[in-house]
Amino acid sequence: MKQHLIVIGILFCILGTSCIPNKDLVYYQNKEQALDSTAFQVTQAPKPYRVQIDDALNIRLKVLDQQNVEIFNPMGESSNLPSGEQQKSYFDGFIVDQHGNIEIPTFGTMNVLGYTTDEIEELIKQRLLEEQFKETANIFVTVKLTGLTYTASGEIGSPGTNTIYKQRVNIFEAIANSGEIPVTGDISDVMVIRQYPQGQQIHHLDLTDVQVMESPYYYLQPNDMIYVKPRKQKSWGFGVTGKETLTTLITVASLLTTTILLIDRL
Repeated sequence: MKQHLIVIGILFCILGTSCIPNKDLVYYQNKEQALDSTAFQVTQAPKPYRVQIDDALNIRLKVLDQQNVEIFNPMGESSNLPSGEQQKSYFDGFIVDQHGNIEIPTFGTMNVLGYTTDEIEELIKQRLLEEQFKETANIFVTVKLTGLTYTASGEIGSPGTNTIYKQRVNIFEAIANSGEIPVTGDISDVMVIRQYPQGQQIHHLDLTDVQVMESPYYYLQPNDMIYVKPRKQKSWGFGVTGKETLTTLITVASLLTTTILLIDRL
């Protein structure tokens, strides 16, 4: 009888440690305020992205005589591209080379490394005014990144490299676009690996905490990598839900009980 109690105690301990608590599965938990407080204000605006090597830029120009700038607009002036055709913008874009330069038709090389897209727009406009056009040409310049490309790996639904055609993408949008994180993934410590001029750095985000929206890494940058670690419950093999764990424990308990009874009869 004493052996049976020991076995039951061990099984309950395993059950208590192998199941994943609900609080570890829920995004955006308000951990510092009352539960009925739903309003949350982000106090920091994300810093504007500064162009890096291998980025692809879309440059579009509009002037009074549009034929003079057609070489900048290889896709034409239509902004209503059919669904799935936006990827073509990559091939018509201007790639930032290893020296931080882009090669622009008619007036050569321009260094854009470390500039924001707004700053590049102004640089191009000023250079066109100096070399090719007058103020009366009414130059309008737009510079955008050709989508935001990132890589997701680890315990995530669809690992791989994805591109979202938006200027700003937060961590939740990127995860949703990659098939979501299963219950076996640790959402309390998601890694964002970001490229800097001095090398790569790893940043940690707790997606269970609503305060994550204030993190400077909440919004992704081009070429970020997202890594989701597996939970320790996955490696234990007892199951990650209550049903899975209970099924496993019943099987183990039956085996242990049978073994104990056989030993007692010897």
